[in-house]
Amino acid sequence: MQAIILAGGKGERLRPYTQDRPKPMVEILGIPILGYQIQWLQAQGITDIVIACGYRHEVIQEFFDDGRKWGVRIRYSVETEPLGRGGALKQAFQLLDDGEDLCLATNGDVVTNLRLQPLLDAHRSSGALATVVLAPFVSPYGIVEVDDQDRIIAFVEKPELPYWFNAGIYVLSKEIYPYLPDQGDHEDTTFPQLARERLLGAFKSRAYWRAVDTVKDLSEVSRELERQLFAAFLEKSP
Repeated sequence: MQAIILAGGKGERLRPYTQDRPKPMVEILGIPILGYQIQWLQAQGITDIVIACGYRHEVIQEFFDDGRKWGVRIRYSVETEPLGRGGALKQAFQLLDDGEDLCLATNGDVVTNLRLQPLLDAHRSSGALATVVLAPFVSPYGIVEVDDQDRIIAFVEKPELPYWFNAGIYVLSKEIYPYLPDQGDHEDTTFPQLARERLLGAFKSRAYWRAVDTVKDLSEVSRELERQLFAAFLEKSP
């Protein structure tokens, strides 16, 4: 199966880490965010990856080359002018091999352990042209519960709220191509149109998911991955 990674972001909020590299090449515990993504995809049967890149694309190409060392084949769709995520996605689509009806697409700043097979199965059974992975919205703040007499009765630390948000991971059927913009963002154009036509599916997941947008995110993901690595080490210890 094939995947497209949207990796053209400049990462303005991650400076100075992005001064000499695109956002997905910022390192977490010595590995670029893109490295985690490629390992995640390869472990679940993705064999071919198209990286859609623009800003400092040569950094990505020099690091990953043709992907052989990572167990995949990597090709590059390089923007010569800013196309927006939707335009970059459409350009990258032209590099996909014929013969497969689906493609996975993901933003290049996401770290996740989402299992892909249930997502693919849900997409195939839905008849949708695109299926968007949704993650639960967790409040960034603690919540205060108040009774009818305006007395505080409880504090809840960063609870999960009854809302879901777009996690930046999609399954796309090849038939979506004409819906993609030549320039612009597919989340502003393509997805609203598909939603109106009832052709946009949703896949709710509570798998580990984090987007790395800020220096704070970078620090938090580093700590979370360190804990996971330490837990894995303890499981293997005699």
